[in-house]
Amino acid sequence: MPDERPVIGLSSATANQPNSSNAFSFWLAPGVIVNPFDIVEAEQVAHEGTSRTFGIVTTLEHTTDAPTHLSNFISNDFGQVTVEPNTARQGTTVARVAVLSNDRDIYMPVMNDRPVRFADEAGIHTALGIDQVPERYRVPAGLIEMSNGTRAVVYLDSRYILGPEGAHVNITGISGLATKTSYAIFLIQSILQKVENRDRIGVIILNVKHGDLLTIDQPPRHGLPPEQHELWRALGLEPKPFSNVRYLLPYGKETRTTGRPNSFRIPERNWSLYAYSLEDTYNKLDLLLSNIPDPWDTIGALIGEITQGLSDPRTGQWGPSGRWKGVTDWNSLLNGEPLVKEGQAQQVGDVRAVSVGRFRRLLRRIVQTRQTGIFVDQRPRGVKNLSEEIAKIRGGETIVVDIARLADDEQTLVFGDILRTIYALYAEEGSEREDLPEKVIIFVDELNKYAPARERESPIIEQVLDIAERGRSLGVVLFGAEQFMSAVHERVVGNCSTIVIGRSGSSELSSPAYRFLDPEVKANITRLQKGELVISHATFRQPVKILFPKPAYLQEGVE
Repeated sequence: MPDERPVIGLSSATANQPNSSNAFSFWLAPGVIVNPFDIVEAEQVAHEGTSRTFGIVTTLEHTTDAPTHLSNFISNDFGQVTVEPNTARQGTTVARVAVLSNDRDIYMPVMNDRPVRFADEAGIHTALGIDQVPERYRVPAGLIEMSNGTRAVVYLDSRYILGPEGAHVNITGISGLATKTSYAIFLIQSILQKVENRDRIGVIILNVKHGDLLTIDQPPRHGLPPEQHELWRALGLEPKPFSNVRYLLPYGKETRTTGRPNSFRIPERNWSLYAYSLEDTYNKLDLLLSNIPDPWDTIGALIGEITQGLSDPRTGQWGPSGRWKGVTDWNSLLNGEPLVKEGQAQQVGDVRAVSVGRFRRLLRRIVQTRQTGIFVDQRPRGVKNLSEEIAKIRGGETIVVDIARLADDEQTLVFGDILRTIYALYAEEGSEREDLPEKVIIFVDELNKYAPARERESPIIEQVLDIAERGRSLGVVLFGAEQFMSAVHERVVGNCSTIVIGRSGSSELSSPAYRFLDPEVKANITRLQKGELVISHATFRQPVKILFPKPAYLQEGVE
């Protein structure tokens, strides 16, 4: 049966621009409109019959028979812009195509004068290898919309998002235009609706900007526009807010008198407060001081002394003893023995008094002078220990931890505490809990804060790298977002099986972090619109451009 789809052009190979197994060109029939990221197919003839080579348009060029620009100037009566040219130029638009796949695995170069058509939905799935992914592993990630109106759902392979084949997602792009957070929440919602054993997946989300993610269990006040509903339906998803959500909000300086958390917004339900006493933090001081340079490991050595002194030697839990017995809260640690005697810093173990003095100044600034209220002498009744709350995570549950109004050091402590708790739960103690989720997704924006590209070892970087490099086998998945991927540690990005890029500047795209992209693709990324993203997935041979729907929850500032 002949193909009824119109031919939009014929393949073209020249002496200077031959077709190869990786790329081919075709000229466009008059009146045809093609754009970068459109997926096309060229018909191949072999001795065994025909095959189809699929490719993605990377760039378009218009060429004429004029040998130079001067020839065009002269043919227009030496530069007269209002007259008909003396010599009518013959020209055509040529599209350059990067090969995605061949439906019969025949990667011979596309021959000259072969018909080229827009791929249909089934062809797009073949081109991207989606037809090889079993239905149960398909996660809708967005919609391809081509110049001729053809739409196709782009599916990611859940085995490369959640493991065991690969894991982790990184989302990057200019703030606001890239809609990074919206896409991350959409992708998590897609996973929770489509993946098998979705009731065995737990989600932890860090809210880092205003109150954006403190209403994900509430529907939009005025609903979604009809075109957004249609987009959700086209993806085979139901536009609905998250269910079974628990919010953890930070204790603040005014909380004792007002009862209000230190948050930009208070959720309608299912929220509780968290704070850090010394008992909650004594074995996490390395995370709290992660941002402090420690080239000689003096701070690390002192933290080790403190942790050991405040631990019960039999249980390893909180239990100050010996010379540390009087240390019960932040004040007695900073101003009492053994760190201080008669107002003077003391030597502790091998750490000299001058280093102890520096440690006290640093710690006092973080937990007393400049703190937002999260550090308390004793946790009031009803205020939670964050680590204990995170360790209670169940399958099908989403925990949102608000850190938007915390200082940088406090945010680092909270994020590191979450990672360390989850990592320990899966790497060491997982077998003890029968109801432990099979997978945990952790989403954080501004990932560059916690795993910066600069080469400086710190406890928080080590924790993020552990998750990035071992999380796949443990069932711990990191969704990270940032404005500049070049600012994130290369080993973190390198371990992400899926990279999503929103509109970015050319200077950012010129950094080595984007070397996996062709120059033509980089040029197209600078022109992306709001809601458009380019996605590179482990099973795709080339990045593709997608659209995705607006989130189906109440968004601050949008309504």
